[in-house]
Amino acid sequence: MDNVFQRKTVSASRYKQARPAPLGQFFVELVEAAKLAFPMMLTQIVQIAMTTTDLALIGHMGAEALAAAALAGRIYLVSFTFGVGFLAPITSFVARAFAADNLTVARRSLLSGLWGAILLSLPIAAFTLNGERLLLVFGQAPNTARLAQQYLFGLVWSLAPALCFQVIRSFLGAVKRPEPALWITLIALPINALLVYLLIYGKLGLPRLELFGAGLATTLVNLGMLLAAFCFTTMRQPFRDYHLLAKCWRFDCQLMWQLIVIGTPISIASLIGYGAISAAALLAGVISTSALAAHQIALNIATILFAVAFGVSTAAAVRVSHAVGRGDVPGIKRAGVVPMLLGLLVIGMLTLAAVVARVKLAELFLAESAGDSDATIEMAAKLILVAASFFIGDAVASIAAGSLRGLNDTRVPLLFAGISYWPVGMCFSYLLGFKMGFGVVGIWIGLAIGTNVYAGLLVTRFQLLANKFVL
Repeated sequence: MDNVFQRKTVSASRYKQARPAPLGQFFVELVEAAKLAFPMMLTQIVQIAMTTTDLALIGHMGAEALAAAALAGRIYLVSFTFGVGFLAPITSFVARAFAADNLTVARRSLLSGLWGAILLSLPIAAFTLNGERLLLVFGQAPNTARLAQQYLFGLVWSLAPALCFQVIRSFLGAVKRPEPALWITLIALPINALLVYLLIYGKLGLPRLELFGAGLATTLVNLGMLLAAFCFTTMRQPFRDYHLLAKCWRFDCQLMWQLIVIGTPISIASLIGYGAISAAALLAGVISTSALAAHQIALNIATILFAVAFGVSTAAAVRVSHAVGRGDVPGIKRAGVVPMLLGLLVIGMLTLAAVVARVKLAELFLAESAGDSDATIEMAAKLILVAASFFIGDAVASIAAGSLRGLNDTRVPLLFAGISYWPVGMCFSYLLGFKMGFGVVGIWIGLAIGTNVYAGLLVTRFQLLANKFVL
């Protein structure tokens, strides 16, 4: 990226005069990271709440409809995860340009991200539209696969607006304005719930569209969120004077190539981690239905905690990119390490709370009407206790990966992901779960080992790069 960004040169003497004492530097960095991270955390949690609301409303249609929506959601999530990973470098592109007072490159980065989101949504949509065939290949019941495809027919059109909103959200975070994305998502939450309800059940004179209506409602809400984000970035100060969408028809081949080179490894690494979790679910299903249910409960908690870690990870990417953009070599390491400590503190406290309340959490996620609910609750509570190490390791890995994204280092982390999750993590999961007889507990011990190896490799990688980084 050095040939793209024209950074403003800052003399060493100026930094020496402006730099506070080491303890002061730490607290300044901590405050800046927290100001970025907490709105990003909340935005991610609200998006999870939106998905949960959809499933709750669909669940009233029956167990088969709920199962179909869950399967369709998995296909959509894989597609969307790939897109989000591909577009993740936009954060560091814009943050570097912003710190270097280079508005031209910040604008070009935003437009390249929007173009990338639109173009990427086309092949992803084609994949999603074949969801029924994919589910049949994996042995799902024909009627469930058909219902899942109905949901996907309505949901698939949300890909382009959702990815474009993700790009604008990345831009706002990079310029230290993450709050608008949070307010837009908060407003969208009740609107989405109302619209899903109306279109599923055909209320207020609207047609009864059932699963297709649920997907269509999500598409309409995502489109509304994108329009709100466009209005904010084009009509509100200070962005109105930036003319962010000026000459938006221009296609920047250089930045697009950088996006492909840096973003593709992030997407693949995300899919590798997602694939390991999916493989662990298959292994748990082989053991028993109760083991699979307990696995899903622990995974639901992990998903919520990952949303928190994702906010801190994005803040780490922004802060490291800011340090690079303003030419502050000593600040690069601090900008990456402080969010790791912040995330470790927050996730550690949440993990401790989950461990203390593990029985109540298991009861919350599991219907009391299930015949073997007591045994499953006991198994899930034990699994949450075992998975605590995974929760913390996953958070550290996510934040360290964000810090490395700030340095545009993504190919080596991809190698680390491939090694840690599969040859290490899944091998231990299989050996401990089946050969040594620990069952689903052994599967999660294996996941925790792989994830913590991944986290350790990423932290070490960042420390080495930060120590020898040269602008």
